[in-house]
Amino acid sequence: MPPVIPYVPQRITVHLGPPNSDAENVTVSFVDYVKNVASSEIYPTWEESALRANILAIVSFALNRIYTEWYRSRGYDYDITNSTAYDQFFVNGRSYFENVARIVDDLFNDYLRRPGFVEPLAAKFCNGTTVTCEGLSQWGSQNLALQGYNSVQIIRSYYGNVEIVGNAPVAGITSSYPGNPIRRGATGPGVVTIQTELNRISQSYPAIPKIPAVDGIFGARTEAAVRKFQEIFNLDIDGIVGRATWYALVRIYVAVNSLAELRSQGQKFYANSWALSDPIEYGDRGIKVEHLQYMLSVLAAYIPQIPALTVDGIFGPATRAAVLAAQQRFGLPQTGVVNFDTWNEIYDQYSGIETTSWRDPEDFPYTNAILTGTPPRNRFARTSTMTQFPGADLSGGSQDPVRQEVIR
Repeated sequence: MPPVIPYVPQRITVHLGPPNSDAENVTVSFVDYVKNVASSEIYPTWEESALRANILAIVSFALNRIYTEWYRSRGYDYDITNSTAYDQFFVNGRSYFENVARIVDDLFNDYLRRPGFVEPLAAKFCNGTTVTCEGLSQWGSQNLALQGYNSVQIIRSYYGNVEIVGNAPVAGITSSYPGNPIRRGATGPGVVTIQTELNRISQSYPAIPKIPAVDGIFGARTEAAVRKFQEIFNLDIDGIVGRATWYALVRIYVAVNSLAELRSQGQKFYANSWALSDPIEYGDRGIKVEHLQYMLSVLAAYIPQIPALTVDGIFGPATRAAVLAAQQRFGLPQTGVVNFDTWNEIYDQYSGIETTSWRDPEDFPYTNAILTGTPPRNRFARTSTMTQFPGADLSGGSQDPVRQEVIR
C-alpha cells in the first residue's frame, strides 16, 4: 500500500508509448506534466469552469496512478504512459496554452476523492463524442459550462459526490518501498502498512492468517502471514518483505480494493477499519460496534436464524442476541462476545454476500454510502480533518468554489 496520506510528486516519469512497448521514458516536473496533458487533451477556448473541471480530473487520475503505484508495482520503471488506451495524452516537448498553464499553476496540487476515502479518485474521462465512458465527458463539460455550471457542479455531474482537496503536500519521492527489507523484529510505519495490507488481502485469500493487532511490530504472526502470502503468490518464502514482496502486496491490495477504478471500494482513513484489535462485548460502543451491527444486519436479511437489529453503535441486548445466533449458526462457542474467531467468521460470511451484490444500494446501504458518499444515516458520514490529512489547509476559500480547501 502506498503512503496513507497522498502527496503530489515533484516529478513524474512518463513512458512514451503503451505498456510493454520499447519506448522512451521521460521525467518531467509534475506541474509541467499536467500543463502538457491539459494542452493536449482540451481546447483553450473553452469556458474556464470547463477547463478547471478537466484539469482537476487530469491531476486526480495521474495522482491515482502514482498513489496506487500502478506501473511500478508491476515492475515498470515509470509512473504513467502517454497511451490514451490506458492513461492520458502527453506529447513530449510540446508548448502550453497560456491560459491553461495559468489554471494548472493554481490547481496542480488539488485533487478529487470520495468522502471518507484516502486515494485520489481514478477520474477517468473521454471526449464524449467519438468515445464515451463512465467518467467525465470533455465536450459535455463544455456544454455544461455554457449553461452556467461552475467547475464543482460539472465535476459532480459526472463523478457524483466527491470532495476537492486543495494544497496537498508536495514530496520528492514516488516510491513507497522503504529502501531496505523489513523482517522479524522491525517496528514502525512500514510494518503497519504491511499488516494492514495483509489483513485486507486475507479477506479475499482466507489461507493468509489474520494479524489480530495492527501494532507496527513485526512479530511471529506477521511473519507467518508474510510467508503464506509469499507462498500463494509464488514469491521466495523467507518471511521477509523485500522489494518483490512489498510491491506484490501493493499490487494485490490495490486490486482487492479496486483503488485504481472509478468505482473503487476505497482506502479508508482508518485503513484497518474491518480488522478487529480487541474483543467486542455487551456494553461497548463505537464504530467497531457499528461495523459489527451492519454485518449482522446484512446476514439477517439472508439467514432467518439471525434476528434483525438497528445499527446504532451500542452493543445492547439485540446485538448480543444476534451475535449468539450467529455463533450458533456458524458452529462457534455461544459466548455473546465477539472475539477474533467470531468477527472473522461474521466478516467472511458477510463478505461472501456483499461481493456478489455490493453495487445494490438498497441491499447494502453502508457499502453504498462508502461508494457514493451518500450515507444512509448521519453517523456514517465520515469526512477528513486536519489530523487525518495534515497536509491540507482547511481554511480559506475564494470566489471560485474549486479553491475551497475541502469541498463537500
